[in-house]
Amino acid sequence: MQHLKGAPLVGFRVVVGSDDAGYQYKQAIVEDLNQDPRVAEVIDIGVHEGTLHEHSYPHIGLAAAQKVAAGEADRAVLVCGTGIGMAISANKVPGIRATVAHDSYSVERSILSNDCQVLALGQRVIGLHLARRLVKEWLGYAFDASTPSGAKVAVITDFEHSC
Repeated sequence: MQHLKGAPLVGFRVVVGSDDAGYQYKQAIVEDLNQDPRVAEVIDIGVHEGTLHEHSYPHIGLAAAQKVAAGEADRAVLVCGTGIGMAISANKVPGIRATVAHDSYSVERSILSNDCQVLALGQRVIGLHLARRLVKEWLGYAFDASTPSGAKVAVITDFEHSC
């Protein structure tokens, strides 16, 4: 990913996944990301048509977070019924900070205050238009470790490394 001060973020590699409860939104988000000039690569890890009930949210959430933690993707967008299960699953992967967000302010703060790499959304909680808008907004934010939030995120990272 490339970011020049004052320039838009570009070059994102985004992994996207859902369970059957988030499939419709995932499909729309994949379409949007494929059209977004900031996104260099979309990695759709499922579920896919014909396999909707083969993988539940923990499988998808863990797999997506592992790709981000391994450096194979910069961020992940996950969708299930509420977003909660995906966020919990993703947060079990060392080095990952995942959040559920259903409003613009939370999306903004997930990056600016917490350097979250994974955004989880709930198809049964918010409308499709809002979900698409939140993903677009989320990609527009970059964490700045030199802010007071940098020290707070460092506490979390240090604790994780000590375990």
